Amino acid sequence: MMKRILALIALVGFGSSSFGQETGVSYGELFTSTIAGYANYLWSEITFQTVPWYQNYFWLLVLLSIVVWGLEIIFPWRKNQGIFRKDFWLDAFYMFFNFFIFALVISGVYKIVNHLYGGNVSEIGILDIKEWNPWLALLVFFILNDFVQWLTHVILHRFNFLWRFHKVHHSVEEMGFAAHLRYHWMENIIYKPLKTFAVMLIGGFEPEQAFMVHYISIAIGHLNHANINLSYGSLRYIFNNPKMHIWHHAYELPEDRKHGVNFGISLSIWDYIFRTNYIPYDGRDIRLGFERIEEFPTTFFGQLFYGFRKGKDER
Repeated sequence: MMKRILALIALVGFGSSSFGQETGVSYGELFTSTIAGYANYLWSEITFQTVPWYQNYFWLLVLLSIVVWGLEIIFPWRKNQGIFRKDFWLDAFYMFFNFFIFALVISGVYKIVNHLYGGNVSEIGILDIKEWNPWLALLVFFILNDFVQWLTHVILHRFNFLWRFHKVHHSVEEMGFAAHLRYHWMENIIYKPLKTFAVMLIGGFEPEQAFMVHYISIAIGHLNHANINLSYGSLRYIFNNPKMHIWHHAYELPEDRKHGVNFGISLSIWDYIFRTNYIPYDGRDIRLGFERIEEFPTTFFGQLFYGFRKGKDER
């Protein structure tokens, strides 16, 4: 156990120059090779060279998006919303931009840590599940990963500096599946390392398995943001859904909930446990956004730099 804890401490400090000198590894070379490897990986997906086929996350994302978009067109919840809703193409760009940053971060960090730990990063894990039933292991990781994201999401709303970046996601004024992945890249500085740590903490859990859980979360997230009349019945107390998540994007919230509500990513259960749930009535036609949203940039590059300057509406 102590060996694993010390390894995690080393992981936190892997950016120090002295640690790199001790291992005789050039972080620049590791970084460059990771970028090159990732480019080849992405190109193999785009050109259908991925084996096995079900690990082709590029085209699976495209297929998932088409299916959910089709459901929006056939069964729209807000019928006054166009097929190509406001900011549809901006959100589509964000979707691909942010989805594959995850792949870069998790594969790059995994590669560096695996090298530093002598090629056996799975020994870092405090909870060793490699001997577990694979489906049980995936379920445990899914739950752990979702709680980490829920907690991180709460933090993004709680602190003004982080909220300025998270406002990119809340600048959506018409909900649709692609709005799910509209968020500022700075959120990766918080979300992605924590998600990577979750992978590392579970011994024997490989990036390919993490991608599987990530893709399931993407599918649920697409549905949560979709313009679909869906609440899952009694399962709404376990899984997040459009009728719950719409209130997370509400323009107006009670004074005692000014930092937000319904923070669930895939699972709604955390909101019910920690009493951050809020569904006062059917929110189909509520206004979305935040105060002075009309002053918020409407372009990708405008939103890219917005969070680095202090906003007028700091909470």
